[in-house]
Amino acid sequence: MNTAIVNLGPIISGDWRDPYAKGDSILIKDGRIHSVGTAPSNLQGYDVVIDADGATAIPGFIDSQVHNTFGDWTPRQKTVGFLESYTHGGTTTAISASEVHVPGRPKDPEGVKALAVAARKCFETFRPGGMRVHAGSIIMEPGLLEADFQEVASKGVWLAKAGFGAFKSPYDYGPMIAWAKKWGMITMVHTGGSSIPGSSGIWADHLIKIQPDVSFHVNGGPVAMPDEDFPRIVNESKINLQVCTAGNLRTTLLLWKLTKEANQIDRFLIATDTPTGSGIMPLGMMYTITHLASLTDMPVETAIAAATGNNASVYRLNSGFIKPGKDADIVLLDACVGGSKKTALDALRNGDIAAVGAVITDGVPRFVGRSRNTPAPNRRIRVAECHLPMDFSGTAH
Repeated sequence: MNTAIVNLGPIISGDWRDPYAKGDSILIKDGRIHSVGTAPSNLQGYDVVIDADGATAIPGFIDSQVHNTFGDWTPRQKTVGFLESYTHGGTTTAISASEVHVPGRPKDPEGVKALAVAARKCFETFRPGGMRVHAGSIIMEPGLLEADFQEVASKGVWLAKAGFGAFKSPYDYGPMIAWAKKWGMITMVHTGGSSIPGSSGIWADHLIKIQPDVSFHVNGGPVAMPDEDFPRIVNESKINLQVCTAGNLRTTLLLWKLTKEANQIDRFLIATDTPTGSGIMPLGMMYTITHLASLTDMPVETAIAAATGNNASVYRLNSGFIKPGKDADIVLLDACVGGSKKTALDALRNGDIAAVGAVITDGVPRFVGRSRNTPAPNRRIRVAECHLPMDFSGTAH
């Protein structure tokens, strides 16, 4: 499928160092961005043409901490369809924080391996609302051996999570993190106070010793580590530092100050850490962007990059940027009807959410015109041309 998005206003690249792409159009072929610039006068060969009416294009948000289980269902909040709802908030990619919320989840080595492999395979082709879900994160539990990480990696599992296992000390995760890294996996560690009965707090001393790739919800999920640990984790490690909407806002702002001073902006990642006791948050990614853009000196374009390109780089994804060759996961934003600002970027700087006017994933428009989770956009974002055959025959399954 070929899609053209024309008549754009600003195009935010997802790269905080070079945040604006030049041009007013994005051309998509076979699920990837073909070109960014000025559209040709003849768009013959494109199945769908979207007129953005001056709206802002950004890469789709990558929520790097989602508590998925199986299907589009969360037992934590007893809700069906939450992932599709997140798509209506501009999130086009979700990364599993491990399937820890699966009822009765297994905790023995064979069980945690099977859970990770099954979750990954269940989401290989299942795209709720068009979202891509990177599921299947092996939960580190006592008894796992290096051969177990080699085994699940050979079956496609590339995420590993520490922090929920039945270890006496967080330091005990160190060897497993090293094994997972050896076999090409991204390792993630719960950070801050304990979040479920039986787990323990994980602070800077632990993180610096065990060296994961990503410190999950470093601002607290939901309870933050002590303030004095933040300079240490920024300056004494190269661990990527994820903040989440469901955490501590004050320490989110503190972490930005420290990472900026240390010139470590690439390590600053945004996620939601939901669904949890904090609820289901379809606009969570956008809210954290507004907090950073309105309450600190973080440029709104950098906040968007922390929710898109930075996550893509750390997790080795081909999305997160509006650049030729990248996966065509694109969101069109605008200021909301009735708001005080006229553009999406000004609204976000003001602390307001922006209207989600369209979501495109894999080059396929998932909805165009208005999200069900935001007020309407000021601009008339619409499908100007559609050459796809329509079949209303109601053929059998």
